[in-house]
Amino acid sequence: MTAILSIGTSLPAFRHAQTEILNFMQRVYALDATEARKLKFLYQQSGIQQRYSCIPDYSKSMREWKFYPAEESLEPFPNLELRMSWYQKHAASLSVDAIRDCLQHMPGGSTGITHLITVSCTGMSAPGLDLQVMEMMELPRQLHRTSINFMGCYAALHALKMADSICRADPSAQVLIVCTELCTLHFQKIPTPDNLAASLLFGDGSAAVLVGSEKQGKALASIRGFYAEVVPKGKRDMSWELSSSGFLMTLSGYIPELISTDFKPLLERAMQAYKAKLTEVQNWCVHPGGKRILQAVQKSLQLEESKLEASASVLRDYGNMSSPSVLFVLKRLVEAGKKGVSLAAAFGPGLTMETCLLEINQ
Repeated sequence: MTAILSIGTSLPAFRHAQTEILNFMQRVYALDATEARKLKFLYQQSGIQQRYSCIPDYSKSMREWKFYPAEESLEPFPNLELRMSWYQKHAASLSVDAIRDCLQHMPGGSTGITHLITVSCTGMSAPGLDLQVMEMMELPRQLHRTSINFMGCYAALHALKMADSICRADPSAQVLIVCTELCTLHFQKIPTPDNLAASLLFGDGSAAVLVGSEKQGKALASIRGFYAEVVPKGKRDMSWELSSSGFLMTLSGYIPELISTDFKPLLERAMQAYKAKLTEVQNWCVHPGGKRILQAVQKSLQLEESKLEASASVLRDYGNMSSPSVLFVLKRLVEAGKKGVSLAAAFGPGLTMETCLLEINQ
């Protein structure tokens, strides 16, 4: 059986309290008193205390800004080229930090790695993140490389699915996955509902996992299977598109309602595919897309609030980091000693619902 052998995480240098980010947003959105109070209420109800960013500006005085022009208008507003240059500068080093954290307890370090899967939806180039990581880690030139781009918050589970297929085909393979997102590069200053939601939720981070055969080392978790579905009626409720001023997020308030209605039926079909029962699941590793997303999952499955504590704590400490988030949650469950049957789930554009059944061993 394929196993997760190790997990590592990393965060960029700048930690911003949610209250400091709120002050920045109220200032640059130039809201009137009523709208400013509404935004403050939303931030207070977000379930987020702090977020990390490769950009220092969100909790600095205007004269200390490094990314945005030192003007409340933010003009000239950062274009896509500037955002991608910052991605090029920071994404690879953040990825390598996560990989080193992942491999630090592996006796062979990086020597057994045969495949590299890089995951990101917040930046891209060619040569890209995969080649940057390979060079910085001094990995073999004949390494098998795959890049998963623009799949959003569920992409880590898709990468695990790909790694599982590789390891089933070749039991000697070791697949290194690294998910790196710099979501805060894509702040948009026009106060539309979508932009307000994105500025409230997203943070930066990276997570890496090493996947191989259970015979290759002490497994943190065994992979039992995968199941995913697309909910077409939610196709336009979550999207991520390129523009000259960065990537544009659509994040409809209808998403939690879709999850509340459709998630349990999907899981029932998933458990049939897994040849298991929903009552067997002991741990829930749910992507913390937002407080309302977690509440929708809780409502759909009629779970006790404590069952989603790992997800809620990752949201509280880091915000929604997109693809790395579910791996942060899994690491937190493993470190807490939450052994047993575990169900990982994440949601993304499509609307895609992706799941993975795991057995946490330690």
